[in-house]
Amino acid sequence: MTLRTRFAPSPTGFLHIGGARTALFCHLHTRRHGGTFILRIEDTDTERSTQEAVDVILEGLAWMGLSPDEGPFFQSDHTQRYLEVVDRMLAEGHAYVCTCSKERLDTVREEQRVRGDKPRYDGLCRELNLSRGAVPHVIRFKTPRDGEASWEDMIQGTIRFANDELDDLILVRSDGSPTYNLAVAVDDHDMGITLVIRGEDHISNTPRQMHLFRAMGWPIPEYAHMPLLHGSDGAKLSKRHGAVSVLQFREEGFLPDAINNYLVRLGWSHGEQEIFTMAELRRLFDVRELGRSAAIFDRAKLSWINGHHIRAATPEQLVPELAFQLGRLGIDPLPSHADLARILPEFQPRAATLVEMAQKCRFLFIDSVLPYEEKAARKHLTPAARTPLATLADHLASLGEWTVPAIDGVFQATLSAHGLTMGQLAQPLRVVLTGTAASPGIVETLWMLGPARCQARIGAGLAVLDGMG
Repeated sequence: MTLRTRFAPSPTGFLHIGGARTALFCHLHTRRHGGTFILRIEDTDTERSTQEAVDVILEGLAWMGLSPDEGPFFQSDHTQRYLEVVDRMLAEGHAYVCTCSKERLDTVREEQRVRGDKPRYDGLCRELNLSRGAVPHVIRFKTPRDGEASWEDMIQGTIRFANDELDDLILVRSDGSPTYNLAVAVDDHDMGITLVIRGEDHISNTPRQMHLFRAMGWPIPEYAHMPLLHGSDGAKLSKRHGAVSVLQFREEGFLPDAINNYLVRLGWSHGEQEIFTMAELRRLFDVRELGRSAAIFDRAKLSWINGHHIRAATPEQLVPELAFQLGRLGIDPLPSHADLARILPEFQPRAATLVEMAQKCRFLFIDSVLPYEEKAARKHLTPAARTPLATLADHLASLGEWTVPAIDGVFQATLSAHGLTMGQLAQPLRVVLTGTAASPGIVETLWMLGPARCQARIGAGLAVLDGMG
């Protein structure tokens, strides 16, 4: 059969990094084996599901390059189908009406707890053949009481559940709404899902869903339950470990290819290789090669991988993310996308994130004179810097062409004329050009700013030095 996988998030919040890892593994395994990747929005929880959350999920997947081949499909569109399946189960004796009140169920569970038994429904209504009348009721599945549910998990190996450890699952609530396990099983069948890749926290749902497949005479998909992500303290990854939303990582300046590279290395390896392109991952990744141990999310390692991807990217690949970060700083770089590609190579070796890069190149997109960092100005803007800065300004004004070699020529001439080292001229010049003592090479900085802004900023710096006298 043709491979068909699905990513099935609930739209009750953002696309968290654990969910993104599941989507990534579904996407990569499907691409490796020539299958189809489906997006299904599991929005049966009507009270908590929102369109805003759907939009955030779609935006996060698109940013990561994981757009589905089919979908998104919404479970809320299929309610009637789920209820039709339950009607068939009732007719064929696989389900039954249960009229037990909440009070009775609470009493039964408390008695079981006192005896040390596992709390579960005691099956009072299982063989009563009650009709669906006016009395409030739920529909339960007749879970087999003998034998076991077992499967060969692609990641976890053989998993077994004794049937007598499983409850009689509620299929339809008293308000007439279908439950999660019912909707998942019906959708997986109707969508032709052949492999379910999901977190190991869903292992306990699998035997229940397998029983529903068998009752309906449907083929059962294969399963691959991934180990969960943990924080550095060993606890399951949560908000307290920092950014867990995919789009928050974008805001913090990480590249989607770096996120994908890092997430795939949490449990999967290919020899000693650490850095992968998406093309390589689509060719190499197989979910059957995942380890079973919990993976520790390490932000320092993610930053290291992100730096590699920044340095390896073409300027054109980085332009959208740098433009996004500049926009967050209140700078509209849209008319300057060509300029962004032109200046990016000067910043790629020096930035671990796009946030850092945007902050470092911000001086290029502001026409006004920048305020000076106090420490940098105090150290480098001394009276001794005034004359060589003025000489350099005169040389720059006489340049016939604004090129790196031409600018370097007049810079070197100024150093020679005043007997200065590189730092004695470059550092005060950096402060007046950028407001800080750190920038790309000083000649490249002059070139990127252009003649008009260089003259304006050097002139402002000279005025500051004149005021010191």
